[in-house]
Amino acid sequence: MTDLLQEIEATPASYPATPSGLSTPAAVLDAEMIWERIEAYTRTRYTAREVVWTVEGCEDESWTPPLAPLASQEAEKWESGAWVSVTLPDGHVGFCLPSDGVFKVTAQVGAGDPPKAVSEAFRRLAEYMADDTDRAGVSSYSVNMGGAIQESYQRNAAHAARALQNSGAADMLRPYRRQK
Repeated sequence: MTDLLQEIEATPASYPATPSGLSTPAAVLDAEMIWERIEAYTRTRYTAREVVWTVEGCEDESWTPPLAPLASQEAEKWESGAWVSVTLPDGHVGFCLPSDGVFKVTAQVGAGDPPKAVSEAFRRLAEYMADDTDRAGVSSYSVNMGGAIQESYQRNAAHAARALQNSGAADMLRPYRRQK
């Protein structure tokens, strides 16, 4: 079994354009922050960046990079205290390790336009995070009209952390979900 020892993903120079159709409060949110949340959840990247993976495995084992699409890749093997360039041949699933050892794969990952489902996930997450009525993530709401009008909300402290799920964006991203 091939083990992923380390993954270092560079921040891209830019993210995809903000989808249209956002409300004014959602449109003023930092789009990079929303794309970062979406990318943390998914395996597909839409703008180029460098990713370095360090993997350990045995000869003829297959390893599939956890992010896609790969535009290019270079591989090195750790031998006698130094990285030595090697070629990773295509395997039946991903790449095939040519021998036992630790390998470093440096790749350019990311290309293409986000599909409609990903753009919709962006919109849902942005609208949830920009909820100007302050009701996003509310678990309890009450109104008391006895004498004076009172309104109260209760929300789970983790509502912002669960925004991807609570907004419905995670449902849209299910086909692109990252498996670690």
